[in-house]
This record gives sequence, C-alpha cells and structure tokens, in this order.
Amino acid sequence: MQVAFARLGWSPAVFWSSTPRELAAALGWQTSAAGLERSALERMMKRHPDR
Repeated sequence: MQVAFARLGWSPAVFWSSTPRELAAALGWQTSAAGLERSALERMMKRHPDR
C-alpha cells in the first residue's frame, strides 16, 4: 500500500479497487502473459470436476 500511496499517489479507494495486475502495470513490473495450456486445464478439470 505504501508504494501505491507514495510512488503512485493513489488514494485508498483507488488502491482497494485496483487489481494486482493493475498495480503491477502502474509500477512498471513485468508480468507474464503466458496462460494455462489446454492440456494442463484439461488435467485440472479431470482432477477437480464440478459437482
């Protein structure tokens, strides 16, 4: 929070309504654009099916 307030000048309302991705982008942090591969998603869906 201190980084958002001090470096970015964000208010508490802006901080609490932002997502982690928005905060990282505002700070210039690199985030991975790689998503979950289809095969990994299918394995996860088999292990944890909806009931």
